[in-house]
Amino acid sequence: MHSPLIRRKTLVVLKGYPRLSETFIAQELLGLERAGFDLTLISMRKPTDKKRHPIHDEIKAHVVYLPEYLHQEPIRVLRALFASWKKPNFKPLLKRFWADLRRDVSRNRFRRLGQALVLAHEWPDAGEWLHAHFIHTPASVTAYTSILTGVPWTCSAHAKDIWTSQDWELTEKLADARWSVTCTRSGFEHMRELTDRKDNVHLSYHGLDLARFGHFDTPRSSRDGSNRADPVQILSVGRAVPKKGYDVLLHALALLPAKLHWRFVHIGGGDQLAKLKPLAAELGIADRITWKGALAQEEVLEHYRGADVFALACRVAEDGDRDGLPNVLVEASSQNLVCISTSISGIPELLTGGENGFVVPPDDPRLLAVALEHAIREPDLRHRLGRAAESRVREHFDHNSSIRQLTRLFESEWQKA
Repeated sequence: MHSPLIRRKTLVVLKGYPRLSETFIAQELLGLERAGFDLTLISMRKPTDKKRHPIHDEIKAHVVYLPEYLHQEPIRVLRALFASWKKPNFKPLLKRFWADLRRDVSRNRFRRLGQALVLAHEWPDAGEWLHAHFIHTPASVTAYTSILTGVPWTCSAHAKDIWTSQDWELTEKLADARWSVTCTRSGFEHMRELTDRKDNVHLSYHGLDLARFGHFDTPRSSRDGSNRADPVQILSVGRAVPKKGYDVLLHALALLPAKLHWRFVHIGGGDQLAKLKPLAAELGIADRITWKGALAQEEVLEHYRGADVFALACRVAEDGDRDGLPNVLVEASSQNLVCISTSISGIPELLTGGENGFVVPPDDPRLLAVALEHAIREPDLRHRLGRAAESRVREHFDHNSSIRQLTRLFESEWQKA
């Protein structure tokens, strides 16, 4: 008798694939494949990153790209529409779509409907299950596809997708999905508040593939900011977008005492780089900053190992967007690199100020500067906090725990069928 894992071909709907900023998703996909899952990846966008992580080459799943914009592939969309027109579930799908459109009038709604029609019509690799990564637009495509095909679906929610979605939409999706998981307690509690099916919402930390982030046993430097020729190395990894708070971090760096010697390295792309670089010049710290752009994972790992302090000034953006638990904090901590961050979302679930890192309020450059100065001047303290952070990661954030949990959740549904 075949394992239920083998006989359930799962179509995983993603916003884009592969993406440098979503290594946690790639890690999960690879973990599921290794656990025996048969996956096909359905990407709503083609890749835009010039580089890719090695993990993407290890994932064997077939990748299918839906039309990113409907007008770019009109024949494909029209064929799907005509094929769906006479299906018995087309009317229920239209009813749901119009109900959504009345509450959120946007071209985006039509795009998601069109993408769902294409997915249902082409139905790659004889899929038997649908799973959405992100509960906003990928879950919309997945939910519409499920209505039309009758194939059940499940969902992984993360951060931005939860906090920038309307409550009514989350409530409906949580009612439709067989189960949903999310990666922070704050997101988990918010989702549970919005559904009567509370037992179908689960907390599942992404964790880290500790085989890729092995213990770094080389002694860390004792730089304390007193030597101009050997400044303290401050690192940050993240896209330059509002929720990452890089403007706050630059202001904090500018508040450090002039005689304290440091260098700041930023890794990541992002639209705000064009604003951050002039801001650094305006603050008089541009000559102390290196902007690396996006790097592959093995290059990022080397930077974790060469740095003295990791800083990430997460905040809630004006549109409600925010991080959950940034994977880069888990990665940096795994290398016993002390982290300074904020009390946003799931960050306090990893870092406890004074025990295994520094945690300050968001949008407060003064207190962030105090924490930075403390970490720079006291190498013994940052070594102790970094070791404690690594212990927490290796005890509580091993991604194999998440893969085992997801496996149980999928199996519980498949055994009902």
